[in-house]
Amino acid sequence: MTVKHRPSIDGLAAYKPGRAPAAGRPQVKLSSNEMPFGPLPAVLDAISHAAATLNRYPDFHRVRLTEALAERHGVDPSQVVVDNGSGALLQVLASVIAGPGDEILHAWRAFESYPIVTAVSGATGVTVPLDDRYTHDLPAMAAAVTDRTRMAIVCNPNNPTGTVVSRAELDRLLDALPDDVLLVLDEAYHDFVTDPRSPCGIDLVGERPNVAVLRTFSKAYGLAGLRVGYCVTRPETAELIRKAVVGFSVSTLAQAGALAALDPESDVELKRRVAHVVEERTRVAAELARLGVPVVPSQANFVFMPMPDGPAMAAALEERGVILRAYGTDGLRVTIGTTEENDRFLALAAELLRRS
Repeated sequence: MTVKHRPSIDGLAAYKPGRAPAAGRPQVKLSSNEMPFGPLPAVLDAISHAAATLNRYPDFHRVRLTEALAERHGVDPSQVVVDNGSGALLQVLASVIAGPGDEILHAWRAFESYPIVTAVSGATGVTVPLDDRYTHDLPAMAAAVTDRTRMAIVCNPNNPTGTVVSRAELDRLLDALPDDVLLVLDEAYHDFVTDPRSPCGIDLVGERPNVAVLRTFSKAYGLAGLRVGYCVTRPETAELIRKAVVGFSVSTLAQAGALAALDPESDVELKRRVAHVVEERTRVAAELARLGVPVVPSQANFVFMPMPDGPAMAAALEERGVILRAYGTDGLRVTIGTTEENDRFLALAAELLRRS
């Protein structure tokens, strides 16, 4: 017998992560938007040293990491909240901002956690389809704002399509939002952006009273396994988040690793790795287009291919040792890996397309 619970959870689709390689099979995983490189050397060294203190609880307030992030972004530490991944922070934000009778607005298709955090908060989700460029339709989102709207989420770059919005478009959306309705900018992939039209959301925090920016160490920093994310927002909004985060949720190893990743000496290697991803993103997209595959211009560490037969193509690729992420009949997403991994994917894609 099922215990009593909120009926809204029954219809909720659980988050499905990118498929992992099958045990005992040599496969290339290009399904979860992970960096193809291991942690930076300084990160491994910091984690090794921090391991000797694991008999003690981690720093509850994440003081050193919070201060380092505040310095990195030129804000006050009171504006930064660190937690167990940016997804955890989004869940906290949804729960403290909205509840039953309220609305949370976001685009679709976008990050699959958005409907989940909305339902868990008790609020009603309002989704606005992407436009024909697979980009957030911000005018349509502005038109969907009601007196019940408490929070709007913009994923920039958008996952899974990789598209970005401009500063002017964001300003118009903010102009349509009341000052007491929060705009959350999910910038998990910000480090891969090369389009000058796409803004840095943290700049908006200093100009608007109702902006919260989410960033993560899981993507460009290559620390997905540590689970560290952070939010930059106004101090009063940050204080709401701090009241609701789970205590000691960022481990000692995670704090040490993230802090080491911010060291200036790590920046050179980090930038080299990001540059590799951007260069390979361009090459992979160009080769797919040459093969006749529809490709959405991407500003993230992945490329989205709109195709109704995405699941069949993903299954065929996985059978041959390369794992991608299918989104039903909407399309297929490939994470940018090493040059060798990308070559393997492209060769298999070409082979399958020749047979079809």
